[in-house]
Amino acid sequence: MGQNLVARLKARGYTQLVVLDKHQDNLEILRGLHPDVTAVYADLAEPGDWARYFEGADVVVMLQAQIGAPTHDPFVRNNIDATRRVLDLIKQYQIPYTVHISSSVCNSVANDWYTQTKREQEQIVLASGIDGVVLRPTLMFGWFDRKHLGWLSRFMQRVPVFPIPGSGKYMRQPLYVGDFCNIIISSIESRIQGKTFNITGLERMDYIDIIRQIKRATRAHCAIVRIPYGLFHALLKLYAAFDKDPPFTTDQLKALTAGDEFEVIDWESIFGVRATPFAQAIDETFNDPAYSPIALKF
Repeated sequence: MGQNLVARLKARGYTQLVVLDKHQDNLEILRGLHPDVTAVYADLAEPGDWARYFEGADVVVMLQAQIGAPTHDPFVRNNIDATRRVLDLIKQYQIPYTVHISSSVCNSVANDWYTQTKREQEQIVLASGIDGVVLRPTLMFGWFDRKHLGWLSRFMQRVPVFPIPGSGKYMRQPLYVGDFCNIIISSIESRIQGKTFNITGLERMDYIDIIRQIKRATRAHCAIVRIPYGLFHALLKLYAAFDKDPPFTTDQLKALTAGDEFEVIDWESIFGVRATPFAQAIDETFNDPAYSPIALKF
């Protein structure tokens, strides 16, 4: 999301952007694309020289999140500890506005480490007393997606058979990251405050139909095959035994099949942002000549 937001902020005319991130390879990608942006290596869960960039800042957009991991500790460090440290700096330097990116999982029936720590993170932000807005996006897709649909599209290009767990009829409400970035920019410009908004994709789609749209857009030649849920779960566990940061985990599989349906509000009117139709957004995601070829590192 950060890479997308930088591109759209610059297109909107914003300057003096500072990005803090602890993934060195992806920071290098950002520096190559946007040499005019200050890109700083920083572990937000630890004190460091990075704190000085908060002095004089006009807006903070809090994007940091641990989405998947095989152990509990990374979720606490990146969703809780880092959040407390950033909030302390926002208060110390009296930064006038903050956009906090929460998650639709705060309304989910799921109960995994990601969901637990994102709920706690949101409560910490709301209790902090800072001026700003909280946005809860659903599953997002778009440029630079190293997990979720981006990873699935790359996997699809490498295999002759693409497995779908169970029936594949798991309703999703995917949100185009381009639309969400425009909502963030709208929040920055309007300075809407004191509210929490559920930002949900406006089109309801089954997971298997999303996969079919990706296959069409990427012109992949694999066969889409349904396999039993139990076998799919076992294959994910086996994969995780050999990969310390798997792109898709058993917890995410449970979340996929949990049956969540998230509130849809009229965010187009609230934020003045027109939703991009899903088929068009998928084409932009995978066929943009400048950004589609770029894949972030795990």
